[in-house]
Amino acid sequence: MRSIGNYIVVSPIDEEVKTGSGMTLTGNDMDQFRYKKAKVVKPGTDVTTINEGDVLYYDKSHSFTMMIEDTQYTIIQLRDVVVVL
Repeated sequence: MRSIGNYIVVSPIDEEVKTGSGMTLTGNDMDQFRYKKAKVVKPGTDVTTINEGDVLYYDKSHSFTMMIEDTQYTIIQLRDVVVVL
């Protein structure tokens, strides 16, 4: 698998988030957030600042999901990455 141009193939990370009061947010609550955490599977050929294995946050409203060899991946563009950890 090779990603072309500014596209990045990522695998979303399900994370458990606790509020300041100690309440744990559920998956439905997490869907309310605009940004989602993911691990980079394959950066595109024009992406030089993000490497395979990096963890990042991206704007989930501009992503799409596809099946590649029976595995579900999310595809984003470089411009939709907001933070690299």
